Amino acid sequence: IFVGAPRKAQREVNDSYLEVRSVVLSDPTSNSLHLRQDEILHSDSGNHPRLDAFNASLFLESSLPDIKPFGYVTVPAVHSTGAVPVIVDQDVDIVDMEQFTRFSKTILGAQEFRLALRGRTGLKQSGLPKMKVDYNEVVTLKGLNRLKGFDVTEFRVLLEPEEDGANMVGEVTIPNPSVLTIELGNVTANLLVEGDLIGTALLPELTLRPGDTVSDMRATTNRALVLQKLASYPDGLLPVDIVGNSSVYNGQHLTYYEEALRGNTISIKLNIASGLGG
Repeated sequence: IFVGAPRKAQREVNDSYLEVRSVVLSDPTSNSLHLRQDEILHSDSGNHPRLDAFNASLFLESSLPDIKPFGYVTVPAVHSTGAVPVIVDQDVDIVDMEQFTRFSKTILGAQEFRLALRGRTGLKQSGLPKMKVDYNEVVTLKGLNRLKGFDVTEFRVLLEPEEDGANMVGEVTIPNPSVLTIELGNVTANLLVEGDLIGTALLPELTLRPGDTVSDMRATTNRALVLQKLASYPDGLLPVDIVGNSSVYNGQHLTYYEEALRGNTISIKLNIASGLGG
């Protein structure tokens, strides 16, 4: 029994799987963030094993076979009885900025991505001594799909700029098909028409949540250049490319999010006549 038990225990761990219900990335700094991950551990083992708490590495599956974790988390102890809630809720230091930047780009750009978690822990079954097992799990999650469906749902062109220089204000809607909640802070973006910079926009204190996120928008534009460009579009629909520029939270630049935003171009058509009240 004792010879075969470790192999059987490892097989039961391998046969279990995680169902991720929610991932919240909050309180970011230049080199850390807070992670809360709510998930369900599914196991059909009739032995109802107990797993000790353990430290686990987080990495993109695509970095295999040369594993490059971007952070480490503590997975709490769990008594496997079919479907058991598991909650990871802690601050996480970014130990490999290149890999976390790659992770951020993957989240933003992919329809789906695969996140891996790996560690080693103790497993106890009734009547048997505690055994060491490897925990290797890969979960498939939906990404933000390049923010497809982003739309300026309301805006007004101001005749006189406000104190911060904004001469266009409104709201944007950002679809989020994932289970991810991400605090981005103050996000700025460049606005371009035919490759020429016509202004910048600010989305203040932006947090992307599952479903549609509605955010205020404040833009400062070169009005003369906008009117010059608009002359080529008699229908009043100006083709605008939006490219992320910066992501600042509590005064700190979040370079890992900034690189992801700069690599993503959103193209919309802006109804200038509507913004003028026409």
